[in-house]
Amino acid sequence: MKISVLDQSPISEGSTGADALRNTLDLARLADQLGFARYWVAEHHGTPMLACASPEVMIAAIGSLTHRIRIGSGGVMLPHYSPLKVAETFSILSALFPGRVDLGLGRAPGTDHVTAFALQRDRRQPAPDDFPQQLGELLGYLENSLPPAHAFARLAALPGRPHVPEVWLLGSSPQSALWAADNGLPYCFADFINPEGATYAAMYRDRFTASEAAAAPKMMVAGWAICAETDEEAQRIASSARMTRTLLNEGTLIPVPPIDKALAFLAERGPNPDSVARPRRAIIGAPATVKSGIESLASIYGADEVMIVTITHDHAYRRRSYELIAEAFGLI
Repeated sequence: MKISVLDQSPISEGSTGADALRNTLDLARLADQLGFARYWVAEHHGTPMLACASPEVMIAAIGSLTHRIRIGSGGVMLPHYSPLKVAETFSILSALFPGRVDLGLGRAPGTDHVTAFALQRDRRQPAPDDFPQQLGELLGYLENSLPPAHAFARLAALPGRPHVPEVWLLGSSPQSALWAADNGLPYCFADFINPEGATYAAMYRDRFTASEAAAAPKMMVAGWAICAETDEEAQRIASSARMTRTLLNEGTLIPVPPIDKALAFLAERGPNPDSVARPRRAIIGAPATVKSGIESLASIYGADEVMIVTITHDHAYRRRSYELIAEAFGLI
């Protein structure tokens, strides 16, 4: 089983977005050294908690600092963009870092409706909900499969050829599973958003149609985890993320708080306040606990790979969490 990293570039209270981006570069170098399979960066907009607004920029920087690990987007929120622009950008990245670039695609806006509208070039009306058409056009460019009579056929001569990215469809719903299956794409399910996706993973495998991208179903699951030397220490460190998740469930976005502040907040709210409105799976504990939890998560989804997202206030704790996970799985 492969283990990978999903980085949302968390902004800690008392620090800046620039600090968060530098932490992402530092963690990417570490993940490369530790033997993780992939390092993906997310796309979120207009939030004080996450600095990951431009995955393509971060992928270029990460690629220049790493040597072995696959790098990519987790993901590019396609409704914001022209398929041609995405195809050209990831074609260039693939040429710069041959055999290492993944293009993870999502349909979600990665933000609230107001910010999504601000991202639109044409604001005379809301953007159309035409993700399947966007995806088809994008794959046509990357696979050079647009019919000769297509108005955009000549544009498939992308600048980075012969190199192209490996395309993944990301999701947390049954619809994303169907799109991935029908287009013959590798599929990554966000269990840290929706822990009820095992049936969707099975649907993906049952409906999968072989394609140029994949001859057989290729399933990855993304989960939330924090590892420390002991179960108790991991739970203490996880309090920062639990506080942000509690407030996120209530519609409030904040930078990641320090542990003492988070512990006081959680004590005032009572047990497990972050799971009341929207239950989510969290793998928290010592190395043996986390290893067992990750293996269980992979088994639930029938996944060949697990991608771990970790949010802590102190960057050193995030580094240490991934070090312990790498040691537990023998990646180093």
